[in-house]
Amino acid sequence: MSEETTEARIVQITENQRQEKDDVVAREFALTIVLNGQELVTMLCSPTQLKYLALGFLASEGLIRNKEDIKKVLLNERRGAVRVETKGELAIDGEMIFKRAITSGCGKGTAFYSVADTLYQVPVESKIEISAQTLFSLMKEFHHNSEVFKLTGGVHSAALCDKEDILIFSEDIGRHNAVDKILGQCFWEGIPTEDRIVLTSGRISSEILSKMAKRGIPIVVSRSAPTDLAIRTAESLGITLIGFVRGKRMNIYANDRRITS
Repeated sequence: MSEETTEARIVQITENQRQEKDDVVAREFALTIVLNGQELVTMLCSPTQLKYLALGFLASEGLIRNKEDIKKVLLNERRGAVRVETKGELAIDGEMIFKRAITSGCGKGTAFYSVADTLYQVPVESKIEISAQTLFSLMKEFHHNSEVFKLTGGVHSAALCDKEDILIFSEDIGRHNAVDKILGQCFWEGIPTEDRIVLTSGRISSEILSKMAKRGIPIVVSRSAPTDLAIRTAESLGITLIGFVRGKRMNIYANDRRITS
């Protein structure tokens, strides 16, 4: 078993038989993010890349801007906490404290997100173009990389790509968490996100597009569907939004100019 999986004893019933057997299931872990001594949120997540998850979440929320602003990051896996200290004080909106929630990064998703956030974001300006055939190939590789999903069927995946290769890959029980993990790694390791592509296995909702715009990511691609608000958000933020990429088929919902035939 890996860090992300464990075994469970199940009763399996088929048309012809009933049997007990061991099954592989995804592990769930509770991680509390503490910023400058203030508990912000408890994430239900897969127990890997926890530092990146915390940093990606904080950066996506706009609470931290640059790696240089970070004084210390302390991960205590036994207590299920990541403590992030900044070099200067941060003005945290009091409403955020009252919005503190336990979330897997699915459903409503980001605890502090507001649709109004997108009204003040700068649209993504990028001249990147990529062929549909290349996206089909990247999604095929993306699917093959999803080892924990193949074992359990219980996680989402996300990846950062350039026009040729998958650069970063992550899996998590939460679709937002998987995205935050790759964004957190980029934040901490100084990996550029401009003119890059994000692949995801999960439904694309508007807050995912808000995360992408903050990092200057021009193309978002999913095996699943977008919501109507995600489509409108992608249009206003200049992000190419693609869903239902399966086999040799895709649906482009916004800003198709970056996809060549």
